[in-house]
Amino acid sequence: MKFDGKTAVVTGAASGIGRATAEAFARAGANVVLADLSAEKGEMAARQLREAGLKASFIPIDVASDQSVADFARTALGQGEVHILANVAGYGKGQPFVDNTPDFWERVVDINLMGPIKLTRALLDPMIARRSGKIVNVASDAGRVGSSGETVYSGAKGGLIAFTKGLAREMARYSINVNSVCPGPTETPMLMALPENHLEAFRKAIPLKRFAQPHEIASAVLFFASEHANYVTGQTLSVSGGLAMV
Repeated sequence: MKFDGKTAVVTGAASGIGRATAEAFARAGANVVLADLSAEKGEMAARQLREAGLKASFIPIDVASDQSVADFARTALGQGEVHILANVAGYGKGQPFVDNTPDFWERVVDINLMGPIKLTRALLDPMIARRSGKIVNVASDAGRVGSSGETVYSGAKGGLIAFTKGLAREMARYSINVNSVCPGPTETPMLMALPENHLEAFRKAIPLKRFAQPHEIASAVLFFASEHANYVTGQTLSVSGGLAMV
């Protein structure tokens, strides 16, 4: 898959799946705009890509902030066209629903659902005018089948999947493809912060008996963003080692 001449925005690009996705796009020839809440880690990730001879820049964003999303979009679009948006940024932690606080609910929904909705809207008009674009939302298998200890996270990711399908229907007339990737347990800082007994239970439940590596999720994102998926829209692809066979 080649992305020469394309600009891809990747949120959550400072670490985990987001960073792997940004690197994959860059190595495939794209000009990548890394977006993340952590300026230090985001700048470092972009610098490392540039040092490898790849095209990358960093713009900070807090997807939970309306003003930050607006500032990001203005800066990104000011640098040129955005052809691809990968909404990868996410947030969650394992905790029984009855122990959640309303502040926690709000943060989970703001980052996992409203953040992608707001950034998509902020970058959408030029895609409509150009009548082309690829939007890939990284949801979760938790949004397809539910996940104990991640009830509100499951709801937010389920909402992101439904948003993807609805937007795909509206944007089809403009030749804008909208799809979602649902990772299963992946070796990221968020997952590895769980207690070891939880991690072992996950491993036993996965038919392939291992966690995904971030680059394996990135490969699915790149497929949906590529010309190979020009006739694919409104779809949800689980990349979970067989954990969720939906």
